[in-house]
Parts: sequence; C-alpha cells; structure tokens
Amino acid sequence: MSTAVIDPVTTEVAQVDEGPSGVRVVLTPVRVPLAVAAVLQLVGALAGLAPYIAVVEIAREFLSSATADRGAIWAWVALGAVGFAVRTVCAASAYTISHIADADVGLTVRRRMTEHLGRVPLGWFTERSSGRVKRVLTDDVASVHHVVAHAINDLVAAVVTPGVALGYLFWLDWRLALLCLAPLVVWGGLVAVMSRDEQARMARWSAELDKVSAAVVEFVDGIAVVKAFGQAGRAQDRYRRASDDLGRFLSEWVGPMRRLDALASLIISPPVLLLVALAGGVWVGVDPVELIAFVMLAVGLGAPVLALGFGALALRVATDAAGRVADLLATPELSRVAEPRLPRGGRVEFDAVRFSYDGRSSALDGIDLVLEPGTVTALVGASGSGKTTLARLLPRFWDVDDGAVRIGGVDVREMPERELYRQVGFVFQETMLLRTSIRDNIALGRPDADHAEIEAAARAAQIHDRITELARGYDSEAGVDAHLSGGEAQRISIARAILADTPVLVLDEATAFADPESEAAVQDALSRLLGADGPAAGVASDGAGIERTLLVIAHRLHTIRGADRIVVLAHGRVVETGRHDELIAARGAYARMWAAQSAHSEELA
Repeated sequence: MSTAVIDPVTTEVAQVDEGPSGVRVVLTPVRVPLAVAAVLQLVGALAGLAPYIAVVEIAREFLSSATADRGAIWAWVALGAVGFAVRTVCAASAYTISHIADADVGLTVRRRMTEHLGRVPLGWFTERSSGRVKRVLTDDVASVHHVVAHAINDLVAAVVTPGVALGYLFWLDWRLALLCLAPLVVWGGLVAVMSRDEQARMARWSAELDKVSAAVVEFVDGIAVVKAFGQAGRAQDRYRRASDDLGRFLSEWVGPMRRLDALASLIISPPVLLLVALAGGVWVGVDPVELIAFVMLAVGLGAPVLALGFGALALRVATDAAGRVADLLATPELSRVAEPRLPRGGRVEFDAVRFSYDGRSSALDGIDLVLEPGTVTALVGASGSGKTTLARLLPRFWDVDDGAVRIGGVDVREMPERELYRQVGFVFQETMLLRTSIRDNIALGRPDADHAEIEAAARAAQIHDRITELARGYDSEAGVDAHLSGGEAQRISIARAILADTPVLVLDEATAFADPESEAAVQDALSRLLGADGPAAGVASDGAGIERTLLVIAHRLHTIRGADRIVVLAHGRVVETGRHDELIAARGAYARMWAAQSAHSEELA
C-alpha cells in the first residue's frame, strides 16, 4: 500500500511505500538479531509478571491461616526477585541487541545506497536536488531507528504483558477481568476514531510544511535582492502567511483530537484502572487475595499500551522513511554488458540518436553527427533546442532511447564505466567543488597525480597564483578557508580536466556568467586545455601530438567563430551545420542568431 506525500525539499508529490516492502529492505539484514531480541523481550515480559504473582501468593499465605509458612513465603520472595532480575537482564539485552542492529542497519544501508548511487545514471542527480538525496542518506536512515531499535520490542511488551496478565486475571475471576478489560476496549475505540483519514492529514501536513520551507528558502536566498528593491516586507509576509496556514491546519487537526486523546489517556491511566479494579472487586465480591492481584496487575495494563501508542507516530515516520530508502535502492542502474569493450581512438559518433525524458515528447529526434579527433565541434541553438541533452549523452548522463553513441567505434553502453570516464571529460557551467582540499579537487580525475603535475595543471588553468595566495595554499579546503569566485572555481574545474587529460572533452560555455577579467583568464585556460590557441585555431590536441575531440556547447557565438564545425539545433534536430563563414553566408538560423547577438553587443557598447 502506498500514499501520496509531498516532498518538502522538491515540492514533488511522490508515492511513499507504507507497506512491508520498505521496512523489509531495512530489516532483512538484521532479522536474526531482531528475532533474538524479540525472544529475550518475550522472556523478560513473562518473567516480569513473577513479582506480582509472588506478592499475591505471599498474601494468600498470610491470609489463609493463622501461621504462615515462612519457607513458602521465602520461596515466593526468591521467585519474585529472580523474575525481576530476569526481566531486567532480558529487557536490557533485547534493547542493546536491537540498538546494535540499528547501528548495523545504518552502516549497511548507507553503504548500499552509496554503492548503488555510484551505478545510477548521472542524469538522475541532475533531476534531483542534493537536499533530497541527502535527506534519504542521512535523515531517513536516522528516522528508521524506531523501526529497528524499538518497534518490535515495544510490540512484544505491549502484547505479551497485558495478554498474560489478563489471562491470569481471567483465571482468578472472569467477571472482574472483563470489567478491567473494558477501559482498554474503550481506549482502542477512541484511538480508531482519532486515526480516521490519517493518510490525508499527513499528506496535508507535508504540504503545509513545504509551503513554510519554500517561503524560508525564498527569503533567505533572495534576501539581498528583496532588500535592494524594498520588498523585504512582502517576503516576510509570504513566510508569515505560510506559517499562519500551518498553524490553522494544526489547530484544525489537533484541536478536536486533544480532547479525545486526553480522554483516551485518562481511561487507561493507573488511577482509573485502580478505581475500576477496587470498585469492581467490591461489587463482584471477590476474595481479598484475588483483589490484591487485580489491584496490582490491572493498574499496570495501561503502561505498555500507552507506550505503543506514543510510538505510533515515530513508527509511521520510520515506515515512510524506510519506503523512501527502498525507492532509492530500487532506482534503475546503468545497463552493463557481460563482455565490455574498449574504444580505439577518440572518434565520436551520434548515430540516429533519439531521446526523451518522459517517454512521450522527444528531446532529440534522429541526430546523426560525427566528431573527428583533433576537431572542435560547437553546438548552438535556442534554449531547449537539445544542446545540453546531446552533449550529456556522451558521458552517459542518460542512455539513448534509439540509435547509438559511440567512442572509438564502441557503443558507450558497452564500455566499462571507469574506462568511459577515462575517455570523456567535461567542464560544465555548474561548477562543483568538493569540500576538500584544492589539491584533491584538481586531482579528482587522477588521484595518483603528484604535486608537480597538479601544480602544472593549475598553472595551465591560470589559477596557480590565486591558490598560492590562500592561507594554506593547495591544502586549503574549498568552502572553509578557500572562498573562490565563480570564475576561479571554473578555472579549478578546468585544471581538473587538464590533469585528467581525456581524449574526448565536453565543454559547456565556461564564461557564460563570468566578469570580463575572469572571462579572459578562463579563455586563456581553455586555450591551454586545447593545447593550441583555443577553438579559433581549429585544432585540439594535448600538446604532445595526441589529438583531442572537443564538443562545445556554445552560448556566446563569438567564442566559437574558429570551430571546425558549428552544429545548429532546433527542437531536437540538426537544422544547420558548417563553419562560421559558411553559415553566415547561408543566411539561416545561425546568421540570425549572430546578427541578434552582434546587435545586442553594439547596444551595450
């Protein structure tokens, strides 16, 4: 069974597995220790009744005759003490085992998810926020704690202790036992009433929390903009309205429930159960010894049931979290072949490539394109034309629906993943630096590179001097004691690509959002990366005679005037191809784009 909930990070409605499948994924690795813990809890629950029975029998000895049997009394005392000790040891052992199992589950599940995420398509990450992935890896795994460490033990205690106690009380006097059972039945009915429409309310709760989260993120991320335009008050109003809506919903939900919840808790509280046992005992006229048993055991009936009720919400949260963990682990991985092949050379082919994100509308429709080693091919077109999609099929962000993408004559789907990323490097606009040293960020593609090689790559990327200005130089940690501008971070990523030295390079316009000074430095770094004078030279190599195949996603057309070939895309199709001068003379789509950008540049000048 599943229910629709709204993810507070992505605002997407997702199906969350509430049934046993999600919990099964989490519990399967530790089912043996949890079974042992359940048995210990069962033994402890049974042993925990021994002190109460011992007190009843001791009272019976004192009340049944003028001279009590001291030997029997001490035997019952010993039995009660042993029962208490066994209960304490078993309960402590059960919860210790379940908590150790919980730690094992956290470690095992996180490792499984980490290994699994290393095998899913890269495009899966671009479609999801890092916050959503982090939520499953950390928050949801932590939320599963209640299912593993508490739920089974609490359930055993809540069922066995009252069940055995009621069985003993029915054996003593079934009439009074029924009276003592009545509060529990009433409590169960009230809980059933309060649980009606719980799924819908939980979904609404998630939606309201999402509104508040969105308002907070909007205000915090855009604080500089809204204040600059005098709109801080309006941003605060949106947050205030979202908070008020949440408060109203909470009042509508919790308000009527508070009275029912208070009444339910009162009905099985120790004073009420004591009153029922005493009044019922007097009314029925039970033996004083039996009344003592009812007074002691009936009063304790509500505690384990209440504990189970208090854990119900935590169990619901944990079950939902387990469902999301199971969903992540069920994410399809990149296909693999039994006998992978290695490419020969850096020739890239897009052969009748078709691709769709949703299985209905085509993002790419029949792309045929060949990129020869030593050439620069530029992709241009309007937003949504398919430039980025086509380029990201090369490093297998996604797999094609039809056709093939080949490197060195081998379909990328038939290549080992490690070999694929030795062949294809990429530098995108969305620069990502890991929270580690600058040295490790540059050496990401070649962890075995020595300092001299890393420094040479940084010099070629025009970022060495800036690194040496940092407090700890190459040992400075990105985001901690190394706060770099966008252009500087882009040059770090270029240094990374220079060091990786892949035969095929996918380059998104690295200067699209750079200031003029950073743009000049980045362009110089790119020229070093190409081993010549950049795209204008029309030749791409690594400086040692090995030709590199370069695919550029171009936004500023003046940066790719010298490309060997410019490919114009529109609506997922190739509409023009040729060199700059040829396309200008053709007076087609490229010529119109060039004229528009040139006119805009003149206006700015």
